[in-house]
Parts: sequence; C-alpha cells; structure tokens
Amino acid sequence: MSDSLMSRDPVQNQEASGAFRMYLDGITSFIFQEDQPEKADIIFVPGGNYPEAAERAAQLYLEGYAPLICPSGKYSRLKGHFELTLSSGERSEETACAPDCQTEWEFLSTILIRKGVPGEAILEERQATFTWENAIFSRKVCESRHIKVQRAILCCQNWHARRCLMYYGQQFPETQFFVCPVSTRGITRDNWYLDPEKADVVLSEVERCGAQFHEIVRHYREGKSYCRPDDWKSPFGRG
Repeated sequence: MSDSLMSRDPVQNQEASGAFRMYLDGITSFIFQEDQPEKADIIFVPGGNYPEAAERAAQLYLEGYAPLICPSGKYSRLKGHFELTLSSGERSEETACAPDCQTEWEFLSTILIRKGVPGEAILEERQATFTWENAIFSRKVCESRHIKVQRAILCCQNWHARRCLMYYGQQFPETQFFVCPVSTRGITRDNWYLDPEKADVVLSEVERCGAQFHEIVRHYREGKSYCRPDDWKSPFGRG
C-alpha cells in the first residue's frame, strides 16, 4: 500500500484497503489457475526455456497420471533463437544440455528423458514460437497420431496458467483440463504484487489475456470450434 493511501484518515484508508484487496483477489484468482492432478490421456508442456514445467511433467508421468507427454516449442519469435532461463540462477545436471539445444522442444524433451521418461512417451512439436501456436500445433500433433484427448494435464508457469488454459481449451474444446503449474521467477499467488518486477509479469498477463482473446472471439464469431495453423491472420504481440 502506498504512503498516500496509508496517510488518509482511518475510515477512508479502510475503504481504500478493501477496494484494493477486492481488485487484488480478482486478479490473483483469474491468473493463478491450479488444479489437483487427475488421470489423463496426455500431459501438455507449452514451450519455454525454463526447466521446471518439464520436471513437473516428468514427475506426474512417473506417478502414472498420463501415458504421453507433448512438450511444444521452437523458440521465442522475439529472440529468434533458444536461450536458457533459470529461476535459481544455477545450472543443474538436467539443464547442462542447454548450450547444445536448438529448440525448446529439444531442451524440454531432454529434461524429460533425464528425469526418467522414456522417449517413446514423448511427442514431438518443434514449430511453435508463442503460446497460441503451442496449442495449435499440439492439436495438430495429436490429430496426426489419432490421439483422442478427453482429459489432459497442463504443466506451465503459474503466472501463465490462465492464458495457457484459454488457448489449449480453445484448441481442445472437448477436453477436460487439469492445470498443474510450477512457480518460476519466485512468483507466487501470495507475493506477486509485493515486488515491481513480479507485478509487471502478472499484470502483463492480464493485459495479454484481454488483447489476445480478440482473435479467439473472432474465430468463434466465424463459427470455428478451433482454428488450424492456416487460419492465423493477425500477430499477438509478445509471448
């Protein structure tokens, strides 16, 4: 709470605090989607250059929650190449492979294998360069393999969970999703607003969910239950 708010008289300050908490709780519950894992047909891992989501997916696979994992991603279209990100700032045995990886898929699948997932359980999608493409091309991979996805687990960053669910849900409208996110950059649902950099990450997600949803709404207006890669018309901006 800012000094200007704290300096108001007690009645006004209480009202301001209540309004702030209502706003804060609304954003938190919208962005930080999370479910308990349940048995599913597949685990989706949206593209990324961080190891935590793949590690979580491997854990869920080894615990028997799903027989297949579909990591997705080429690299960020903003950077134009693969580059590792570590929340802890330290490399591990699993992430030592990063300098040799050309795509997010290669990096994520290598981590999965090093965590004990057999290669035959890992599907390949190495074209996507942003989140909606992760969903679009993952759908294409499942269709090409004739995989019927009735229930799916989604492993992603916790602050990215709502947008991932929006896009994968749009591409798999017949599927029940269980979002099993991981914390990255030290961001949690309890602390995101306390630090300027963490707040920027989360509030940028709120903005993208609104701005990028225009394209999904357009597809529904045109009567499309989901869009294929060749349906793409307008860029999304970042991420």
